[in-house]
Amino acid sequence: MHEWRLDRTYTSGSGEVRWSVLGEEGGTPLVLCHGTPFSSYVWRHVGRALAAGHRVHVWDMPGYGASEKAGGQDVSLAAQGRVFAELLEHWGLAEPLVVAHDFGGAVALRAHLLHGARYRALALVDPVALAPWGSPFFRLVNANAQVFEQLPPGLHRALVREYVSTTGGPGLHPATLDALVEPWLGESGQPAFYRQIAQADQRHTDEIQARYGGIDLPVLVCWGTDDAWIPVAKAHELAAAIPGARLELIEGAGHLVQEDAPAELTAALLGFLREQAR
Repeated sequence: MHEWRLDRTYTSGSGEVRWSVLGEEGGTPLVLCHGTPFSSYVWRHVGRALAAGHRVHVWDMPGYGASEKAGGQDVSLAAQGRVFAELLEHWGLAEPLVVAHDFGGAVALRAHLLHGARYRALALVDPVALAPWGSPFFRLVNANAQVFEQLPPGLHRALVREYVSTTGGPGLHPATLDALVEPWLGESGQPAFYRQIAQADQRHTDEIQARYGGIDLPVLVCWGTDDAWIPVAKAHELAAAIPGARLELIEGAGHLVQEDAPAELTAALLGFLREQAR
């Protein structure tokens, strides 16, 4: 996928996971979690920058990116939280730094609060963490996934491109948009796109939202001020819900802060992560 290759595999309870590692051995362990409808590809720039001094683990959630996509697959937030806890154990990471975007934020929070995953620190980037969530389009597809799966490939491709283009901010480069859309095309990709939306359920964040006040680790909340998917007001709400959380706003960035302002996001993350190493 456009100079981004995950060369390792792990067989999880929800299918084969593709993953890789950046940086030299001995670097501080750091894990990057992506959201939906994306993959670890969104971390390619920031991840490579963070690999100077960190041992960066990247992965595609089951049903996403280069990981397995199959009929009947459980790709819900509940499943992804379990898979992430499994992966941390597989990697032998007892207490890594974790940076999580969008649905990946909910995955990291569920793994920590429900499955005992321990982190040295957690940075949440425009996460799905607070009710209510889900755009009108998201709710429409959620209720009619089997109908959308039958769209002709050309119409499906146009729909996914249009959807991914609505994240806000300055807009995506055409080549980047192509790379983000590519995993959702073809015989396995098209049904996988609608499968993950059909299984998205707010109850999976409702189950943990009341526990945010008990989080006892350093937390950074980063948010693009022009996020068109999750309004920046949620950034203030989430930071207030987590004791001691720091809030960092990235001016002019949309929901895909990694694409819109990679340098600014990297600087914010490095400032926070370096503090945890002292």
